[in-house]
Amino acid sequence: MAKINPIIKDKIELLEKKELQKLVLKAASTSKQFHDYLLINYIDKEYGEQDLFDAAKSDLYMLYRKSYKGYSKELQLANMFAACNKRINEFGKVCRNKALEMELILDVLEIPFSNSSNSFTTCFTKYNYQVYLLLKKAITILKTKLHEDYHIQYAPRLNEYLTVLHRTSSHLDYIYLLPKSI
Repeated sequence: MAKINPIIKDKIELLEKKELQKLVLKAASTSKQFHDYLLINYIDKEYGEQDLFDAAKSDLYMLYRKSYKGYSKELQLANMFAACNKRINEFGKVCRNKALEMELILDVLEIPFSNSSNSFTTCFTKYNYQVYLLLKKAITILKTKLHEDYHIQYAPRLNEYLTVLHRTSSHLDYIYLLPKSI
C-alpha cells in the first residue's frame, strides 16, 4: 500500500467538491478493489457484501467450468484451485465478513474432498499443495478472524479434511506440520 505524501494530503483538502467527485469516479473506474470498497462502505452498506459474495461465488463457478492446462486431472485441478484461491483473495481484501470468505473457501475445498482420496497419493504434489493452501487459509480464518461460535459450524468439516490429508499425504512436510485437528 502506497504511503500518501503529506503535500498531496494538503492539496486534496483544498480541492473543490466537483474535482473530488471526478477523482473518486476515476479511481473507482480504474481499480476494482476501490470500486468494491466504495460499494461496501458508502453506497450499499446493507447488501453490498452479500452482492460481492454472490458475484465471487458465480466467478468461482465459472472457474470450475473452465479448462486448465496440465498433463493429468490432478494438475488441471491444481491450476483451478490456484485460480480460485486468487479470486477468494480478491474478495477477502474488501470484505469484512470473514464468514463469507470461509464459505467460499469451503465451497472450493468440497471439490478435492468429494473426489477419491487416491488423488492425494499421486506424484503430482502441486495438487496437494494447492489444497493445503486453501485448507490452511480456512484454519487461519477460523482460529483468528471468526468468533468462537463459528467453530461449531466449521470445525467438524475442517477436521474431516485434515484427517484425509494426514492419512494420504503425511509424507509431505507442509501437510505433516498441519494440526491433526482444530
